[in-house]
Amino acid sequence: MNLFQRSAAVFNKAVTPLLSLPVVGEKLGGSMAVLSYTGRRSGKAVSLPVSYRRRGDDVVVGVAMPDQKSWWRNFTGTGAPVTVTINSDARTGTAVARRDDKGAVTVTITFA
Repeated sequence: MNLFQRSAAVFNKAVTPLLSLPVVGEKLGGSMAVLSYTGRRSGKAVSLPVSYRRRGDDVVVGVAMPDQKSWWRNFTGTGAPVTVTINSDARTGTAVARRDDKGAVTVTITFA
């Protein structure tokens, strides 16, 4: 694990619980969500805070510096199940990751 990944892990552990607090979660809920999923290879439960935007009924997560991160790879191909929590409201759906021709990665979550 490199320095970036260690720093991100510390940040994620600090921010994820804050999003469930009434005042802080409400302030950040318009742009921050918690993604929860099971690792494709590890089988471990993972929850991490992400910045998102809505596109119609879907939620779209832009992956900054995707080559430095691996979490989004759990959703390549046909995607995988995910739970998205926004303002204490948890919804399940399917997340699919796509990389465009410029290398940018987005994860689109479609709800059932």
